[in-house]
Amino acid sequence: MSETAAEATPAEDPAGGGEPVARVGDEALRRLPDDLYIPPDALEVFLEAFEGPLDLLLYLIRRQNLDILDIPIAEITRQYMEYVELMREMRLELAAEYLVMAAMLAEIKSRMLLPRPAAAEEDEEEDHDPRAELIRRLQEYERFKKVAEQIDELPRVGRDIFPAAAEAPACQPQAQPPAVSLRELVLAFSEVMRRAQLNENHQVEREAISIRERMSDTLSRLNNERYTPFQALFQVEEGRTGVVVTFLALLELVRESMVELVQADAFAPIYIRAR
Repeated sequence: MSETAAEATPAEDPAGGGEPVARVGDEALRRLPDDLYIPPDALEVFLEAFEGPLDLLLYLIRRQNLDILDIPIAEITRQYMEYVELMREMRLELAAEYLVMAAMLAEIKSRMLLPRPAAAEEDEEEDHDPRAELIRRLQEYERFKKVAEQIDELPRVGRDIFPAAAEAPACQPQAQPPAVSLRELVLAFSEVMRRAQLNENHQVEREAISIRERMSDTLSRLNNERYTPFQALFQVEEGRTGVVVTFLALLELVRESMVELVQADAFAPIYIRAR
């Protein structure tokens, strides 16, 4: 009885010696529980994904550093079929192209094993090699795969994402000249009248001055690109009558929008130009 109890003690004591087989929280288990059930589908193996049978063949060739121009077709066929069988055991759905490639490898392998005539052995060329078509397809697929990898390394901006941008139209800001008020115009006219009083003449004959003629004369003296001072349009030698006629001619020109008056600041000189 004591020997049986001594033999059962280490198996039932989870804190016995030996390396733990599992750890639950802070507790180390050194043997599996008796009621532990592991279902058959509990363990899943994820194989490296391939884009197709050519990708799988290229992987098998590159993994063993084989020459793509001299493929050992028997060894590659064996490894390829092992992968196909493994996919079937894992109950993975096989694409039809994998089975087509398997049939193609089997055909090439059988043609490689067949004896060749003596004339064909003496004049062996690349076109008579059963592997030629497969080699061509592998080389072409490898080129496309390298180009796809290079494209994938390119920046996303300009390839998948295009930033939106719009250029603003070129424009030059222009400061609008301040409008001349009637008060400023009257003050300027009073200054001209004051200067005209200083140069009065006493002539007996009377000279008739037409407003229309003075309007034409004023327009001929103005320029549409250069401003002319307001006082420069008056001839004080003509006396009060000439100043009044010139002022009325300017008012008519302003009313008909034939001239433009500008003034930089309050009480600043007034300038005029033709529109």
